[in-house]
Amino acid sequence: MGGTSTGTVAPRHLPADLPDRIRHYVGGEHVDSVDGTTFEVLDPVSNETYLHAAAGKAADVDRAVAAARRAFEDGPWPRLLPRERSRVLHRVADIVEERDARLAELESFDSGLPITQALGQARRAAENFRFFADLVVAQTDDAFKVPGRQLNYVNRKPIGVAGLITPWNTPFMLESWKLGPALATGNTVVLKPAEFTPLSASLWAGIFEEAGVPAGVFNLVHGLGEEAGDALVRHPDVPLISFTGESRTGQLIFANAAPHLKGLSMELGGKSPAVVFADADLDAAVDATIFGVFSLNGERCTAGSRILVQREVYDEFVERYAAHAHRVVVGLPHDPATEVGALVHPEHHAKVMGYIEIGRSEGRLVAGGGRPEGFPTGNYVAPTVFVDVPPDARIFQEEIFGPVVAITPFDTDEEALALANGVRYGLAAYVWTNDLRRAHTFAQSLDAGMVWLNSNNVRDLRTPFGGVKASGLGHEGGYRSIDFYTHQQAVHVTLGEVHQPTFGKGRRP
Repeated sequence: MGGTSTGTVAPRHLPADLPDRIRHYVGGEHVDSVDGTTFEVLDPVSNETYLHAAAGKAADVDRAVAAARRAFEDGPWPRLLPRERSRVLHRVADIVEERDARLAELESFDSGLPITQALGQARRAAENFRFFADLVVAQTDDAFKVPGRQLNYVNRKPIGVAGLITPWNTPFMLESWKLGPALATGNTVVLKPAEFTPLSASLWAGIFEEAGVPAGVFNLVHGLGEEAGDALVRHPDVPLISFTGESRTGQLIFANAAPHLKGLSMELGGKSPAVVFADADLDAAVDATIFGVFSLNGERCTAGSRILVQREVYDEFVERYAAHAHRVVVGLPHDPATEVGALVHPEHHAKVMGYIEIGRSEGRLVAGGGRPEGFPTGNYVAPTVFVDVPPDARIFQEEIFGPVVAITPFDTDEEALALANGVRYGLAAYVWTNDLRRAHTFAQSLDAGMVWLNSNNVRDLRTPFGGVKASGLGHEGGYRSIDFYTHQQAVHVTLGEVHQPTFGKGRRP
């Protein structure tokens, strides 16, 4: 089936001290759902239930939003100096770094991510908090002078309760990506994590308590998207929603938030192209595009899941890529040798396998194509490569979100651009060429929020993150996050003699 196996499945690995249930966290207290209901959480290797999580509904969201609003209106957090909040958030980062191995172990167990990649995500979560802790202290705001006449400046103020809805693919890191700037700017938050992966989200409560975040500033409600998530989106006391997830869900959020005129930031799906020109460094391009689609089990929004290769090097690229894909190590998530672990949930596994079946009639299968050897159970998919894929194929057009790639040839720059832009998404793109002029010109013509030239997805936290078309609404990252989580109030001061136009002086009574 393709992919190198680490061997037959070992006995089920259970991290020490796993809870058997997790609860909501509201106003500084761990609480059950108002109606007492729970839902089952599975581990991806065995698909056995390992805990029950509180199932949040509208009543639970109401309770969490009320706690967050009290903390915003009456508590100290929004009124602290940026430096004071920064110190607290640096303590958060310290705690995350100190516990990175444990965080990674739980994240890997809960999501199926390889342990080495989960460890990198935990460390990046700490860096996200450090970055925004520093940024709110160092930020400058605009001041505009009209010498001798007027001074105009900008005040930034936190907005209120931010609703944060996060996905299951790299949950802890993506939660930090939203929590960091939302809290740094003085807002309070209600977090609704993905129901497939609630475990690492439940750890934030203890981390924030230990770091000194006041009660009510951080609140957590578990539950299904169509229940807890929808209630958060529709809540009239939540002026901001930051969402990462599927484009279809983003459309629903957009519609349901519209009556309340909420601020929205939505990072949605992707079907990102990696364009390889004939003059590219093929060794680097093969390595980067293998990593770009198979890392994080292929469950990443910026995956370069469509590889477009110029005809002159197409056959060589395909041969090398297929051979490389066969060598990718599929294994148990907790094994440090594993490069591709188990997909997050049996529902998602079935979706990805369904796309592989579709692909058999749309392209030529050269690697993978099903369950890897040695893994008769669990949500495993062998790294799968389809080549000669036409642009109207579903596996070319639709986001699969798994270790599956479509490779397509092109002849000219114009054809490559048409292929790259010929999908509904526009999140990321990757370009491989040694022609500097072509690289920059081609990048500017791509319908993509982010472009990497001759590199993999290495992101500077100061840059904007977001997409175009069906890939998102708005940008976060760096100052764009500060903009999203703050009101920008313009203050105008007249200097010197006041010139006031007047009405009503031209007529006598």
